[in-house]
Amino acid sequence: MNQSSTGRGLFDLSGRVAIVTGTSRGLGQTFARALARAGADLVLTSRNGASLKEFEAEIQALGRRASSLELDVRDHASIERMVASAEDAFGHLDILVNNAGCNIRKPAIDVTWEDWNQILDTNLRGSFFVAQAAARRMIPRGYGRIINIGSVTSVAGYAGLAPYGASRGGIRQLTMSLADDWGKHGITVNCLAPGWFRTEQNKILYEDKEWVEHLSERIPVKRPGRPDDLESAVVFLAAESSRYVTGQTLLVDGGISTGAVRALPKTR
Repeated sequence: MNQSSTGRGLFDLSGRVAIVTGTSRGLGQTFARALARAGADLVLTSRNGASLKEFEAEIQALGRRASSLELDVRDHASIERMVASAEDAFGHLDILVNNAGCNIRKPAIDVTWEDWNQILDTNLRGSFFVAQAAARRMIPRGYGRIINIGSVTSVAGYAGLAPYGASRGGIRQLTMSLADDWGKHGITVNCLAPGWFRTEQNKILYEDKEWVEHLSERIPVKRPGRPDDLESAVVFLAAESSRYVTGQTLLVDGGISTGAVRALPKTR
């Protein structure tokens, strides 16, 4: 069966409106493209709205409507303005991909009070209040799909990533709580957790060939992720296909979360 009870295809997002936060670069653009190709109209956000104009044109070239709005997830007033403007522009909101985030990679002993606040305020507090603002528009319509972006650090710890891991672990717990809170309103809330993907934040690591080889040894499928590895997952969680899935963390990580997988030494 490939049609829902309403006649909508299980992966068809035609007529849906999706907000994707943090779309000036990287995986945020991957998520937005995937949703647009599935039929959704897009609200794109960044702290600098002008930086989105080229990407907005790309989405429009796919035949979708797109609106670029400024958003600073550390500013509650900015969150409220963005979501209100998104609803005004399109008339309704159906999907939120809570992607905006940051990281500061340091040994735990060197993390400052300001580092901690910047990471947690952006990744965790910001995600909650964007979700809250979106849910207030979704609840009266009895429908919504909220996708919080986590990480393999939502379920595993890594040196040098203490506040980041705390924020992503918090996203997993937040997802479960909101799923329980808003399920009765027809809103599903899930966490999409990528493994090791090259992004602007971590690209310096991938310039070290030895490090990439070591990382690949630990991944069962023997390679880091590519952006297109995430496309079907975000569409699944945004569409009718996931109507009975909520409060879950979907790890798209090549299997690294199964444990440290290393090649065994050769025996004679």
